[in-house]
Amino acid sequence: MNGELTTLARDVGEALLARGWRLVCAESCTGGLIAAAVTEIAGSSAWFERGFVTYANEAKVELLGVRADTLAQHGAVSEACVHEMVLGALSRSHADVAIAVSGVAGPSGGSAEKPVGTVVIGWADIVGGVSVARFHFDGDRAVVREQAVRYALQGLLKRLAPAADDFYLPEI
Repeated sequence: MNGELTTLARDVGEALLARGWRLVCAESCTGGLIAAAVTEIAGSSAWFERGFVTYANEAKVELLGVRADTLAQHGAVSEACVHEMVLGALSRSHADVAIAVSGVAGPSGGSAEKPVGTVVIGWADIVGGVSVARFHFDGDRAVVREQAVRYALQGLLKRLAPAADDFYLPEI
């Protein structure tokens, strides 16, 4: 595992433990890499509750409660879909905070509207904070996925900071 991701995951775990919170993640394009990064940390069972890998749209609907209408109207790589994914993960777990990710990692599958490298990340918590942001990452499939994991963990860490009174978009 990338050393920077391991450090980020360790920092996220410490911040979650300080709050007494647990994490759930819902992953599409990252295919479980967020869950892998956090479970790389010994003792993560104290703060990582579960992960959903919902690569297919049917899995997003069945496991996370994403509405078929949302997928038909906006697609899986959209703020609307990720908003429903992150809230679905939170409501279908015993966690206190959630991350959701969907994107086009490539090398194919992109479009003019959503080119390869487009990734949407969402965060939600039990006190009602929700935010979703769209990013564009350059690089091959592995690099896009790694950057998505990094930004997801960095965004969560910012939200867990003691000074974070509410959810805000990351300034990354």
